[in-house]
Amino acid sequence: MPQGGPGASAPLQTRDGINPLQVFKKRLVWILGLALFSLFFGAGNLILPPQIGFLAGPEWWLVGLGFTISAVLIPMLGILAHARLQGTMFDFAKKASPALSLVYCYLIYGIALGLPAPRTASVTHEMAIAPFFNLPPVATSLGYFGLVLLFVINRSKVSSLIGKWLTPVILAVLLLLIGSITLYHGGALGPSTFENSVSAGILEGYQTFDAIGAVVIGGVILISLNLEAPGLDFKERFRTIAGAGFLAALALMLLYAGLIYSGALMFGEAEAGITRTGLLRALSVRALGPGGQVFLSILIGLACFTTAVGIVTGASDFIKDRFGGSQKAYLVTAILGCLAGVVMGQLPVGLIIAVALPVLMLVYPLTIVLIFMNVIPPTWAPAFAMRVVCGVTLLFSLPDFLGSLGLWEGGNLPPALSAIPLAGYQMGWLLPALVAFGLTHLWFAVRPKASMEQGT
Repeated sequence: MPQGGPGASAPLQTRDGINPLQVFKKRLVWILGLALFSLFFGAGNLILPPQIGFLAGPEWWLVGLGFTISAVLIPMLGILAHARLQGTMFDFAKKASPALSLVYCYLIYGIALGLPAPRTASVTHEMAIAPFFNLPPVATSLGYFGLVLLFVINRSKVSSLIGKWLTPVILAVLLLLIGSITLYHGGALGPSTFENSVSAGILEGYQTFDAIGAVVIGGVILISLNLEAPGLDFKERFRTIAGAGFLAALALMLLYAGLIYSGALMFGEAEAGITRTGLLRALSVRALGPGGQVFLSILIGLACFTTAVGIVTGASDFIKDRFGGSQKAYLVTAILGCLAGVVMGQLPVGLIIAVALPVLMLVYPLTIVLIFMNVIPPTWAPAFAMRVVCGVTLLFSLPDFLGSLGLWEGGNLPPALSAIPLAGYQMGWLLPALVAFGLTHLWFAVRPKASMEQGT
């Protein structure tokens, strides 16, 4: 007799030498993987790679390697951490401190709803709506977040709708864009403007802040998996999420490489000081002709939309869990999140960033550390080690936090703080965090010997 929940009972029969359960699981990995890719691939992920390729020239592959480390590897480790925990974002920091974890979650979702979600609507208006229609931004935001709300309230279908329908369109337009520019261009690449292309790629990928996307989106994918296949056990869920993460990572890596290389091929076709969005427009027109703006508008609109759906869905899932599984809490959060997107979207982007950036300077390094501490074996990350590493990370993130508030004169760190390795790149927390991690493990390694010497 079939075992498991209602979602798993149908595929458990075997006939004609084919196991429908295995077919169902593979199909699930593909749907979730495509959905995961689309939830990650926002407008920033489209705009950033071509410019660093344009500046890297023949070293585009080195920049791509660095970009992959920070914009693909770290976020996908976040998805793997979700697969290990199989809880909510709250579980990421709960071992260190439940209070810290709760504050962290509310800050993350507050930033996500207040900055990137409204920004997706404004970017969609600027690059996909305004070139063709004479509509005010508020009209675009109302229609945009109305559609977002429609997707979010159909929670059980979110991953299928995105994975089956929206992602294939995004991939098709991306492949058309990259393929056209690659096949069409035959000129030489320009010289690299980077001293160290790998580190430049890492720093540029770091600026995507996709590690935060991982802790938000991972929870969305986990709940979607439970809705799609409630009969899976812990190991099956882990394998499914890990497989979906690998598929999304592979797609992101290949497409980032294609966009970076496409940017490198634009040497001689664009001015040296061209902006990121200007280069993307030039690239699309060069690849696809006058109709390139239409394809670019479709691509940006869909990339922004899926990101907004992921953010609002993740926030609604979290509040629902905090209120004991209340569907009313989910619906109220979804409505408020979409209304906040409309309202915040009318404010100057500079003002929104000025409010959110200081908090981001604190929580983003902490997010990367929490991902690392949750993806390694649990025995390597006991509660004490997690508290120490998180505390040190927050401490050494304070200079960037204070700098974002305009505390440092001229925007430069004081000499004592600038001496910290990588401080000039807003990564002064990295080495102290690694040292703290190493020292806590050294302490745990020495402590048993000391106890034996003391006869305890």
